[in-house]
Amino acid sequence: QVDLVESGGGLVQAGGSLRLSCAASGRISRLNAMGWYRQAPGKQRELVAEITDGGSTHYLDSVKGRFTVSRDNSKNTLYVQMNSLKPEDTAVYYCKCSIRPRLSSSASDYWGQGTQVTVSS
Repeated sequence: QVDLVESGGGLVQAGGSLRLSCAASGRISRLNAMGWYRQAPGKQRELVAEITDGGSTHYLDSVKGRFTVSRDNSKNTLYVQMNSLKPEDTAVYYCKCSIRPRLSSSASDYWGQGTQVTVSS
């Protein structure tokens, strides 16, 4: 059993900052790539930022220079620091992690429950 718990969402004014966290717990053998996705009302879910187990990062063009993704492998936790937030960043943010559970020979993708980020103008 593996669980992902997100925290850090909320309401912020345009130009403000938020930091989201995603903590993985359970019988984890290995954490591979981890990423943040978001879904706004009426839109498809999109990849915002991801980080590999080697530390390489990738960002959605519209968040480059404003968002920073990081991970703490000792805590099995994924973060994203979001600065200079804009109203168009408003969405439910989800973390997704590729995890190989203990006693398993393969990895699977696990999703968090989502956390709401609302940016007011």
